[in-house]
Amino acid sequence: MKAFRMLGGLALASALLAAPLACSAATLTVTHWGDGMYGAPFAVAMEKGYFKEGGIDVTGFITSEGGGTTVRNAMASEIPYGEVALPAAIAAIKQGMQITIVHGGVQSLADQLWVQNPDNTITSMAQMKGKTMGYSSPKSVTDLVSTVAIERAGLAGQVNRKPVGSSGSMMIALQQKTVDVAYITEPSYSAHKDLLKIAFRSVDIVPKETQTVGIVRTDYLKAHPETIKAIIDARRKGVAYLIAHQDEAAQILAKAYKMDLAVTKSAIQTCLQNDPHYWSTGGFDRASMDEVAKGLVLIKAADPGPFDWDKVIDDTLLPASERAK
Repeated sequence: MKAFRMLGGLALASALLAAPLACSAATLTVTHWGDGMYGAPFAVAMEKGYFKEGGIDVTGFITSEGGGTTVRNAMASEIPYGEVALPAAIAAIKQGMQITIVHGGVQSLADQLWVQNPDNTITSMAQMKGKTMGYSSPKSVTDLVSTVAIERAGLAGQVNRKPVGSSGSMMIALQQKTVDVAYITEPSYSAHKDLLKIAFRSVDIVPKETQTVGIVRTDYLKAHPETIKAIIDARRKGVAYLIAHQDEAAQILAKAYKMDLAVTKSAIQTCLQNDPHYWSTGGFDRASMDEVAKGLVLIKAADPGPFDWDKVIDDTLLPASERAK
């Protein structure tokens, strides 16, 4: 009888270890949720029930205009996790915040285009001599890309640059012709493409550059690795489903973002046509992360010298195939 009770206890313990996490309601932080393509895998994962499969009842998403605000939102949440801009993560780490990077996010600029009014005829950076580029704000990704573009085209000091703010104010700057070319990202481009003409694409300037990564507060990661693993797994499934079922994913994103289906369908197509690996399934592209670190030095947003990724990355919650990338 004693042996039977012992075996029964072991079986119960094994069952508890194998069982999924108990479902608890939570919100997750995703940069530019609702107006950027970074959130698409999360929208799919939520709709398809992948978070619940892992024991997490995701009830919604916290967002911001990006940068350090998104990092602070993530760290203050019940689950202190977020997919945030890599430059913001680097800045937070340099400021002493105890955070760990646990997965790759969006690993190229396939969603970012440089556009002009329909009557303009610019088709490459080589034609930008004496003209004006509109970027979003100082020390932003578009500040970085426009700086690199000018440098690589051999046009240093020959192209004007002007911060134009959000996509709404960017459209006004183009209409008023205070800039010749300006940045735009998906899905905003797909919503306004009848009014615009593409001059060039960011992937033509910087083929690979990681935009976002998943971060978590280090103490929480140590205490609750199973929760973070469940989030990573759900997002990875969301990416895989999105790529395999683009039409349905567009419907899901249209519902989540409250946008026209034609816009979300076009936006997904743009991202994947410009880079089939736009959304990482979790692995890191360190070469494209190095591009960000170098760019931050170029725009004087970081000190010179290589960034030691090994000190801040923990890839042990990823599948072996993703850790090998």
